[in-house]
Amino acid sequence: MTMFKVDSRTNRERATYWPAARSRYDRVASFYNLLDLAFEYYRYRPLRPLLFQGLSGSILDAGVGTGRNMPFYPDGCRVVGIDLSSGMLAQARKRRAKFGKHVDLLEMDVLKTTFPDQCFDAIVATFLFCVLEARQQLPALQELCRVCKPNGQIRLLEYSYSKDPVRRFLMHIWVPWVRWAYGAAFDRDTERYIPEAGLELVEVRFLYRDIIKLIVARPAPIEGQGSS
Repeated sequence: MTMFKVDSRTNRERATYWPAARSRYDRVASFYNLLDLAFEYYRYRPLRPLLFQGLSGSILDAGVGTGRNMPFYPDGCRVVGIDLSSGMLAQARKRRAKFGKHVDLLEMDVLKTTFPDQCFDAIVATFLFCVLEARQQLPALQELCRVCKPNGQIRLLEYSYSKDPVRRFLMHIWVPWVRWAYGAAFDRDTERYIPEAGLELVEVRFLYRDIIKLIVARPAPIEGQGSS
């Protein structure tokens, strides 16, 4: 039983914006955790708890993947994880059973979810927007804004090209592999779409060198109401 009423019959129909991404992740799902193992334990894992600090209530894990965030879900929270890939969700269900977490896992497109308006206290996404193409950044942010409560927060963990010449050069070398394996890029610059999406930028700070950044946003206050 899910915590929200969703039209599950239309989830796959709605997941038509980026079928190539779904096929890619379905293809690598069975060995994704191995594929990502070194980066996960030496780079990502120490950062994941930071996304959930101070969060409570209902949380959406957008682009839940294989469920890497699950160990860090705050106690007492009601969590829903969505992903476009049924293969990745199958791996996430295994992790849910392993950790005994109470989380709803739904196959759903972040560009057009079936959740009601303003239903989540917080939304997190780890390396989701680096997978989305430039044309998908704004509609994805708009959808997250729609389902976020007025006083809620949206926290994104994303990549950025380093300004260090050597590090930037090495990242460029990795580009073909990252594109093939994950469909990802380092130059999405997601925060520039935030105002147009109806959001207000709260914070941008780097958590790993000048490569991985935390972007915090919230629904922009309605004119005349002010922010709280």
